Parts: sequence; structure tokens; C-alpha cells
Amino acid sequence: MASENLTSTAYIKHHLQNLTFGVHPDGSWGLAHGAQEAREMGFWAIHLDTMFWSVLLGCVFLWLFRKAAKRATSDTPSGFLNFVEWVVEFIDDNVRGSFSGKNDMVAPLALTLFVWILLQNTMDLVPVDWIPWTTQKIAALFGADPRHVYMKVVPTTDPNATFGMSFAVFALMLYYSLKIKGPLGFAAELTMQPFEAKNPVLKILFMPVNLFLEGIGLLSKPVSLSLRLFGNLFAGEMIFILIALLFSGGVVLGLLGGALQWAWAVFHILIVLLQAFIFMVLTVVYLDMAHHEH
Repeated sequence: MASENLTSTAYIKHHLQNLTFGVHPDGSWGLAHGAQEAREMGFWAIHLDTMFWSVLLGCVFLWLFRKAAKRATSDTPSGFLNFVEWVVEFIDDNVRGSFSGKNDMVAPLALTLFVWILLQNTMDLVPVDWIPWTTQKIAALFGADPRHVYMKVVPTTDPNATFGMSFAVFALMLYYSLKIKGPLGFAAELTMQPFEAKNPVLKILFMPVNLFLEGIGLLSKPVSLSLRLFGNLFAGEMIFILIALLFSGGVVLGLLGGALQWAWAVFHILIVLLQAFIFMVLTVVYLDMAHHEH
């Protein structure tokens, strides 16, 4: 790729930089040519690579499962159809075991989150230079400077993506908490526990303490949900990038890098699956909590 002549530090920074689109300080719209310009664009800047890959993988999920649904028959499934049915049954069993309420939306939501996040995580198994190198070559054909072309292909290594999904789950938690328990019931849940008292005065005094404790617990759910997924995938991507640096160190280090890359990819498959599963399970558990009064 165009970063072959960069130092190790610059190479790592290049791979960790998103393709950012936003408003420059002079008021013009365009792509950021580096981390500094990306920061200057502020909060409303868009990470085009994160948006592209997350939407593309979402479309792949919809296309594959729609194809499987159209081919479904009463006969014994085989091949890809058998795999899709196994995934659906796996998610359904987990939802039945974790969600005790009645809501037909929870199982499809769990399936969507699990498969979508799994596809995003799986992009971490693609060699780190393949897609960025291809992107830079295409950009060079249109006259762009390859040094300023960035491409992160793992959406879940971008906290904007993981926080976006977790905030959507948090919004559903609040919606069903208010719908099932009512505004007063939800307020009582936040202010009447964990400290309780029969004395009206003590009950009033405990309210701000309970609200503080329960508020922290409530707000920590989307934060932990997003940071857990982001942290694990970002660490995995960083290790792949560090291993890739070995390929520029000669034949011996290149062979070592190849062996390490294969070993880490095999181990990383577990992380890819586990993080998608954890996000899905916690979403179901949080929604179950939102459907029940204490």
C-alpha cells in the first residue's frame, strides 16, 4: 500500500484513521487529510468507511436470510438453509431462556444484532492491508493522494458504531420501561430501591440516594455494552496491525509474522463470535428487565 515507506508509528496511525467527511475550519466540505483535520471537523463529521461497511454488511445479512427464507421448504434442509435454520433456532432458544416477557420484536432484534455484529467482527479476519491497499489504488486512478486515503473495514472498532447500536438498545429499554410500568412505576423503580423504609420521611430522604445509584446503573448499561464490543475488537485489530509490521522486516520475520497472523486469526474467531453473542444476550436481558416491575 502507499504507506509502505512510512515509519512503524505512522503505519499504525494510518491504519487506525477513519475516512472522515465533514466541514473544514474554512467552511468547506470535504475529506479529512489526517487525524488533525478529522478532529477539527468536530462531532458532526461522518466516518464514511464505518457507514459503508456497516450498511453493506447489513444488506448482505438481509439478502442471505431472505434468500434462505424463499428457499425454505417442509423437507429436511441442507447446506446453507440448514445453517440459517440452526442460527435461527440458536437465537430463539437463547431468547426463550433469557426473556420471560411477551414481545414478538425481541427475537428478530436478537437475530439481527447477532448476525450483523458477527459479520462486522468477521471483517477483522481480512488481512489488514488488502482492502486499504485496493482502496488507495482506486483513489490514485482518480487523482487522489493515496497517503490521505484511509479505510477501516471493521465497523465495530469504531466507537461511533458500537455506541450507536447500544444507544438504540437503550432507547428500547426506556420505551418499554415506560410502556410496561408507566411513568410513575418507572420513576418509583429508580427512586424506591435499593434503600427502602416505611417511615415517610426516611423514604423521601432515600429518594435522591436511590436515584443516584439506580441512575448510574441504568446509564452504565449502554456504555458498558458499547465499550466492551469496541475494546475487544480494537485490541484484536491492533494486534493484527502489529503482526503485519513483521512482513517488512525480511524473510525470517515475514515467516514469523505469517505464523503469528494465522495463530491469532484462529484465536480471534472465538472473540468474533463471543462478542456478538454477548452483545445479543445482554440486549435480551436488558429488555427483559424493562418488561418487569420490581
